[in-house]
Amino acid sequence: MAVDFAIHYLPAATQAGGVGGDWFDVIPLSGARVALVVGDVVGHGIAAAAAMGRVRTAVRTLADIDLPSDELLKHLDDVVLRLTARQHTDHFDQMDRGCTGVTCLYAVCDPVSRCCNLARAGHPPPLVITPGGHAELIDLPPNQPLGVVNVSFEAREVQLPEGSLLSLYTDGLVESREWDIDDGIRRLRKVLDEGAPMLEVLCDRALTSLLPSAPADDVALLIARTHALDASQVAVWQLPSNPAIVATARQQATEQLTSWGLGDAAFSIEVAVSELVTNAIRYGREPIKLRLIRVVHDDTCDLSCEVADGSDTAPHLRRADPQDEGGRGLFMVAQLTDHWGCRYTPPTAERSFGLKCLPRHRHSLINRGGETTRPDGCDPVPPFSSSPSDADAPRAQQTASLFARKVTQLFLSVIRVIGNRQ
Repeated sequence: MAVDFAIHYLPAATQAGGVGGDWFDVIPLSGARVALVVGDVVGHGIAAAAAMGRVRTAVRTLADIDLPSDELLKHLDDVVLRLTARQHTDHFDQMDRGCTGVTCLYAVCDPVSRCCNLARAGHPPPLVITPGGHAELIDLPPNQPLGVVNVSFEAREVQLPEGSLLSLYTDGLVESREWDIDDGIRRLRKVLDEGAPMLEVLCDRALTSLLPSAPADDVALLIARTHALDASQVAVWQLPSNPAIVATARQQATEQLTSWGLGDAAFSIEVAVSELVTNAIRYGREPIKLRLIRVVHDDTCDLSCEVADGSDTAPHLRRADPQDEGGRGLFMVAQLTDHWGCRYTPPTAERSFGLKCLPRHRHSLINRGGETTRPDGCDPVPPFSSSPSDADAPRAQQTASLFARKVTQLFLSVIRVIGNRQ
């Protein structure tokens, strides 16, 4: 993941049992990026908690389609406005009462570019500590809270060297009866300047130093340490808009995977590169770029493949009729990978396909069960069973996977022959 993080939540000491509207989230995104989210729904009690759950779910849904931080807050603002408007209808739900006054801070960290894109809606500004530096506020436009007025939001992008600490928090941590929010932020900066060997220890120290024994408001604190991917973990190729380049792109991707020791993933990536580069050449426009990203974990390795072009249209997965000659490329990509999707990269309005696959055989991916997610509009791969007993299920899965692999290999061979003839 692009960051290491620690999260602490402390409920308020109120008659409502401390239930409040503060929330946090860490959401993996395509291209090895990660989104950090902290928000606050005004109030306490079950209504505020229910509203928080709705808003948090909306954030995850919007993050899944890879919106920029300012656009995500705009769509989230529309969601909160609709929930708030229900209070004035005949179908008013008591759970909607908590959707008045919502703040949020959304940040996306990219370990490849080492940039962090942030936007906030009425939320306290984040703090950042660069290696060897001091805690400083990131200058972000405050914008209006969500659901107050229909306005646009402004984002900022900052460079974060590897090892920087990013602190996101709610106002309950820095505001109290004893001091205002500015004094609280200064106290938090002092604690962060002291540092700690572990993020969990730093979170504990911040809560202990700033909060009384019985806080009047619930508190959420998220501290993340950024990582960076060096050139040995990223491979990029600029491609001309020429169908003959597809074979070269496949060869370059396969050679790169071999050098990384990920030969088991070569087949899936080779098919994906063929389909995605062909799609970009046929329907997009230059510049066309192919990028492979390798992220090594303790016992696994995530591999992302992205193809970007200068078009402003988005591809869509569709179900091809038996008599159709095309329309199966994205379906093949979806079947051979764990995830796939599309995102826009301003200001060039590029579209890019991102996918991740583990360096294992395809039947291992199928057997991951609930951990495997599928693209929007596609059902999960159903379990195979030839009898009421599931004893033969693994063999059936492997057989079906082997059959699909052989069919795809035949299709790829045809593509290669056509490419060589051209």
